[in-house]
Amino acid sequence: MSMTFFNEPFYTLSDFDRLFDEAFSARTSVAPRAQVENVATRPMRPRMDLHEDKDRNTMTAQFELPGLTKENVNIDLRDNVLTVSGEYGMESERDERGYSVRERRFGKFARSLPVPQGMKPQDVKANMNHGVLTVMFPRSTPEQAPKKITIA
Repeated sequence: MSMTFFNEPFYTLSDFDRLFDEAFSARTSVAPRAQVENVATRPMRPRMDLHEDKDRNTMTAQFELPGLTKENVNIDLRDNVLTVSGEYGMESERDERGYSVRERRFGKFARSLPVPQGMKPQDVKANMNHGVLTVMFPRSTPEQAPKKITIA
């Protein structure tokens, strides 16, 4: 089963506006407000896909982090919450028809998702390849497994 999973503790009204604009722009030819706004002023919010494999008892989260290296990304596990965060600094420069175009984008980002109770840092595996961070962890821990009780 494959699903996109959003888990952020707080959303702003502009986040909801953006989500609705993106959803409805796919059905109409009207450009959403997010495309009209200056992209450089919006905070980076990496896209995340969450996949569940019940047979292997694993969850796999993939984060799109174009232009970043593993040195710019942190993964923390605290209070049953896995947080992927980091800093980005992107610059591009090009010359077009006599005009110089220079664009810069700097900032921080963070995405969090809940993990099973009792998860240990050594249970989490991560790798980064071509701007995609893949994080794997168990879907459930031995502490959550049902315990059989014998009747006396």
